[in-house]
Amino acid sequence: MIRKIVKINEEKCNGCGLCIDACHEGALALENGKARLVSDIYCDGLGDCLPECPTGAIEIIEREADAFDEAAVQKRLEEMGRPPYEGNKESPCACPTAEKKTSHTHAAHTSGCPGSRTRIISKNAASDTPGMKHGPCAEESSLCAGTDTKQESQLRQWPCQIKLVHPNAPYFDNAHLLVAADCTAYAYAGIHSDFMKDRITIIGCPKLDHTDYSQKLAAILANNDIQSITVLRMEVPCCSGLVHAVRNAMLTSGKVIPWNVVTVSVDGNIVK
Repeated sequence: MIRKIVKINEEKCNGCGLCIDACHEGALALENGKARLVSDIYCDGLGDCLPECPTGAIEIIEREADAFDEAAVQKRLEEMGRPPYEGNKESPCACPTAEKKTSHTHAAHTSGCPGSRTRIISKNAASDTPGMKHGPCAEESSLCAGTDTKQESQLRQWPCQIKLVHPNAPYFDNAHLLVAADCTAYAYAGIHSDFMKDRITIIGCPKLDHTDYSQKLAAILANNDIQSITVLRMEVPCCSGLVHAVRNAMLTSGKVIPWNVVTVSVDGNIVK
């Protein structure tokens, strides 16, 4: 069968082993100082190993491969003394090889770290929701400013870190994408209403994450019909890495998508 599966570039692999720990199915192993795919049947093709590779040696390709075998994975993990495989539990359809996610309910990949499990967050039509009732605080407190409402979060999916999102996550279909620097959420007070609303938000810091987001972003663009991209960056120089990553992703994926860059100053104003 033709399906998605990992491919490792041995020339780029430095044998660090991070991908092996990241693979929750035990599909990878070190041999002669290089990461290897042990067997097709252990690889689900979802690519949890990709974000951990510091050299970009891993990619997801489509080729003739044996079907993913969950029972074999369970047995292998038992032999390795690792936690059991959790599988795809949040949806009746476990379909990592589906060619078109929009034709049915796509499975959320739930193995591994709970913080990286795919979730779609539904939002009410109203922009505000009832807030907490006022407690026994002083009337002059900013928390008791005479309002019973609070602003609703506009985050529409989980996870939101670029390193954690999966390129095939169903929320990317036909999405307007916001690629935001971490600090923008703290510098710009209106980020939820002005930028995150009606967009899928992914965030990162090109300086602190020590990674090039281009490959992950290219995979998102290649695997989905992204409608537009807004890059929200800080005015500091290191944030330019976010802009370069989006530009390189479009070149790599071959998809030129309407996009714009918005810059936030350190004092919380839009500068361009």
